[in-house]
Amino acid sequence: MNKGKIVSIHSFRGGTGKSNTTANLAAQVALAGKRVGVVDTDIQSPGIHVLFGLDETKMGKTINDFLHGTATIREIGFPIGENTGGAEGRAKLAGKNLWLFPSSIRGREISQILREGVDFNKLNEGLQTTISEFDLDYLFIDTHPGLNEETLLSIATSDILIIILRPDNQDLQGTSVTVDIARSLDVPHLMLMVNKALPKYDFAQIKKEIEAKFSAPVSGVLPLTFDLADNASNDLFSLRYPDHEWSKSLRGVADAILAVK
Repeated sequence: MNKGKIVSIHSFRGGTGKSNTTANLAAQVALAGKRVGVVDTDIQSPGIHVLFGLDETKMGKTINDFLHGTATIREIGFPIGENTGGAEGRAKLAGKNLWLFPSSIRGREISQILREGVDFNKLNEGLQTTISEFDLDYLFIDTHPGLNEETLLSIATSDILIIILRPDNQDLQGTSVTVDIARSLDVPHLMLMVNKALPKYDFAQIKKEIEAKFSAPVSGVLPLTFDLADNASNDLFSLRYPDHEWSKSLRGVADAILAVK
């Protein structure tokens, strides 16, 4: 049997649009008929659940419960295809095989994780169990920005690592460090994705320069757009506005993921 692929989405700094990108990529891959899971391992500042229409009242069991030994992976998986939450874009996921494994948004549970840390072996075991329990083709991991133990674990277990960066000097320097670490950990497939590029720039030139700088493929250059900000995480933008330039570029990244054998 073909083992499901772990796809980690990472950025060196916050504010790159990581959760938005992860949610939209997972949705596009699920629309392509794949069995997809999304795990929020940004346990200190979780947020991806909002894009799937979840709040504290709907969430049920979380990754935190699994880490504390009070829930199984099976109990955590929230079936988005059965609970699209009424938004126009998400409605397209009805009946699709997409599960969200959320982190708790309760302050008490977040402060407990901050105090006690994360059991990385337990988290890794959870990721592997998720793939087998739900027979996933792809498990998308929304990581915590920057470099820490949990990020390194996620990078080390990835089949595909997508590093998101903005065309900004701080991001370029941080991405350089992340790329070096990914190479030292022998990640099988490393891709870069440029987000929030000003529309006045030549995107083909940005792609060429960044590929040359990092000797790694750029799977997409996505424009900075007020339309995405205006969406305010109320829906999955690429599903609601499929003809938008951002959505078209994002689908190119999804295609690059699906093309990895």
